[in-house]
Amino acid sequence: MHLTLKLIGYPIKHSLSPWIHHTFIERSGIEGSYSLHEIPSEEVFEEEINKLREAKVNGFNITVPYKQTIIPYLDRMDVTAERVGAVNTVSLEGDKWVGYNTDGIGYVQALRDKFPDMDRNIDVSILILGAGGAARGIFHGLIQAGYNDLTLANRTKTKCEDIVKGYQASVITLEEAEENLAAYDVIIQTTSVGMNEAKQIVDLANLRKDTIVSDIVYQPLDTPFLNQAKEKGGRTHYGHLMLLYQAQKAFEIWTGQPIDVTGMDEEMIARIKGDK
Repeated sequence: MHLTLKLIGYPIKHSLSPWIHHTFIERSGIEGSYSLHEIPSEEVFEEEINKLREAKVNGFNITVPYKQTIIPYLDRMDVTAERVGAVNTVSLEGDKWVGYNTDGIGYVQALRDKFPDMDRNIDVSILILGAGGAARGIFHGLIQAGYNDLTLANRTKTKCEDIVKGYQASVITLEEAEENLAAYDVIIQTTSVGMNEAKQIVDLANLRKDTIVSDIVYQPLDTPFLNQAKEKGGRTHYGHLMLLYQAQKAFEIWTGQPIDVTGMDEEMIARIKGDK
């Protein structure tokens, strides 16, 4: 069997996903390839998606800004993807495209990998910043893992209200979040703000010491958001591990076999920093 795998999104030229999945392919002993398929705008999305369908690719990942755009083109979604309302993994099963979301499970594993006490303490107060596809995945991943004190913050609250519908969770504005940071044990930045730019979604002046501060942006590794968190005595959590673990789950969906990620954390850091 030869697997043909892709990543779609924009911009994706600097993505680490090809290296991650080529490592998985090598470790699994499966023949295959993983390449970028950049889609520069929604205007050409349907045309580009049809190319993938005609090529009968075995599967593909979806990143920003297309995690919801892809949904009408799927034959079905698994339960998690339906609940999340966003898809980051598509698998060709028979002649059907099936959508999955591995963001949430990948993120929770990444968080518990760095902070094992999170595995036991599900009563921590968690603030999620942003209301895009990644926020949806992470929110539902945390819900599935049993965390019950969740707050979503966004510039406009409407998107947050859509995500938390049917769940016991709070919704606030970014301004309210900034004022009340000391109320939270874990703060998760889920937007692309800070990706290769000197910006951050909120100021962390009111951060409480020892708060876990997580940023899903991994290029650069030390975002302005995480740098300020360190200055305020926060415990920081880098975004590359979410990428690694959600990729691991996606690869297992495509191949049906578990994959070992030992040592890949350190090599990812080296690659992000330009040491490799």
